[in-house]
Amino acid sequence: MLGLVLVTHGRLAQEFIAAMEHMVGPQTNLRAVCIGPEDDIERRQREIAAAAKAVDTGRGVVIATDMFGGTPCNLALTLLDRTKIEVLAGVNLP
Repeated sequence: MLGLVLVTHGRLAQEFIAAMEHMVGPQTNLRAVCIGPEDDIERRQREIAAAAKAVDTGRGVVIATDMFGGTPCNLALTLLDRTKIEVLAGVNLP
């Protein structure tokens, strides 16, 4: 199973996970990283890297962000040089 890390502005990532688990039940290999306007960006970048490592079972990790070009996406893109990590922008509930 692929690991999934949601990285968004505000608490949106946590709320997406809450909504998803409400619909389909508890999930594994899933983490949220929420970026606030006053956050230490370097700290959040390390948090994204740690979350990706935590959910990686060897099959790869998808990091889903809310908006291309925003801080969450830009921080996630710094991890593309790592093996088996992909970044997708525009996360939403289908």
